[in-house]
Amino acid sequence: MEREAMSEQRIGQNSTVTLHFALKFENGDIVDSNFEKDPATFTVGDGSLLPGFENKLFGLKKGDKRSFAVQPEEGFGTPNPQNVQVMPRNQFDGMELDYGILVIFQDAAGGEMPGVVKAFNDQQVTVDFNHPLAGKVITFDVEIITVHNSTS
Repeated sequence: MEREAMSEQRIGQNSTVTLHFALKFENGDIVDSNFEKDPATFTVGDGSLLPGFENKLFGLKKGDKRSFAVQPEEGFGTPNPQNVQVMPRNQFDGMELDYGILVIFQDAAGGEMPGVVKAFNDQQVTVDFNHPLAGKVITFDVEIITVHNSTS
């Protein structure tokens, strides 16, 4: 009886979950997947997954397979026009620029701020600091391997 109860543990806040996942665009192109690799383990609420993705998992149990559409507001957010910055070209001296390249800047706290070059000319460079998946509907495919809920 206890073994049966254990197999029916459902995902909730603070559950430790092991799963396979794939993130895909609406057209089916895969952004990231671990189905061909080792499964990932995380604790719901630990910040490993965005809340919009975690919320889709609530109530699932070991063996469940699901596919969910995650809207931008629940996933990587909507693009913020204030996150697109125009900078003087001389800040990029010695760098070979191209459209779509990722440039890493240091923020005031010493952390990294990635940005994507959207446009450039001899005077200025336009860099988009929005998350590359901002504004995109993402399909989240999951297969739940294990669910452990703390008894304390």
